[in-house]
Amino acid sequence: MAAKRSLPASLLALLFVLVAACSPTASTAPTATTAVVGTLAPTLAPTTAPTSTPVPAFPVTITDDEGTAVTLKAEPLTIVSLTPATTETLFAIGAGSRVVGKVQDVANFPPEAASIPEVATFAGVDVEKIVALSPDLVVSGGAGLTQGDAVTKLRAAGIPVIVSYPTTVETAIDGIRLLGKATGLVDAATLLADAVQRKLGNLRNVAMQAAAKPRVFYEIDTTGGIFTPPVDSIYGELFTMANAQQIGGNASYQISLEQLVAADPQVILLGDAAYGATADAVKKREGWGGMTAVKTGAILPIDDIVVTRPGPRIIDGLAALIRAIHPELTTLVCPALELPCPTPVPAAS
Repeated sequence: MAAKRSLPASLLALLFVLVAACSPTASTAPTATTAVVGTLAPTLAPTTAPTSTPVPAFPVTITDDEGTAVTLKAEPLTIVSLTPATTETLFAIGAGSRVVGKVQDVANFPPEAASIPEVATFAGVDVEKIVALSPDLVVSGGAGLTQGDAVTKLRAAGIPVIVSYPTTVETAIDGIRLLGKATGLVDAATLLADAVQRKLGNLRNVAMQAAAKPRVFYEIDTTGGIFTPPVDSIYGELFTMANAQQIGGNASYQISLEQLVAADPQVILLGDAAYGATADAVKKREGWGGMTAVKTGAILPIDDIVVTRPGPRIIDGLAALIRAIHPELTTLVCPALELPCPTPVPAAS
């Protein structure tokens, strides 16, 4: 996605990785076409502990997130990942050593992926580099992430391409299972997807214990406009799970100052904190002083990467939202994540 004006990395990274989840056309799957490229037959997420699932014999055929029937003739041993969430998922299910090319990731996560050659950025995909790698599989965000042309060219070159992008929390979890089937790592992907699903449910139950459901504004960027995720998106769904009333933007992620003032946020979360946004700076903005969050000082930094990346760490994103929006529930978050809570350091006497 080539920007016509200079935008900060915070907004560019979010729009590149996540605009598919908020695309007005994302909810309508196109008519299935056929391409000799992927492999998978997605199954519904089990809600109980998985039993031992035989790894499907290759070749296998699946329908990807754009409705294309994709066939993988053999288990892919070399993979190119064109979204950061896909890279994280591949490493999480044990396929990280197979990744030979990746998209640029401002977070460099996981650290083990840092040395993998970059073959794409938010500005575009280097098809020639990918073809030169001769991968057995490419996983792309597809047309929703402005990679549609690259997908067409790669398939024309005979390279298998699976399009994977989530539009809901459920499809984000399904995407983990899809990659498990595509790589032959069904059991590992099932265990991971089940754990993510279970922990999200745990966290949602924690959030529902809050006494109030505050109005929350999540700031992505405020240079050249005010940007925030749309309510009708996977991120709006996360705010609902966090028991908050999200003040959201339109399909282009924008909201006017007049709309924001009228909505009167009780909490402001700075997803652009890593790029210099601070509570003090917000308090000094013209027209922002009358908002409840500004008056009470409820302006908090938050890790935008974990909140807006629809991969295995989506549970960390929801946990971060709950801690920020409902700090009184913080001690319940670790048990919901099935992790031990840090032992408090005794106050000095």
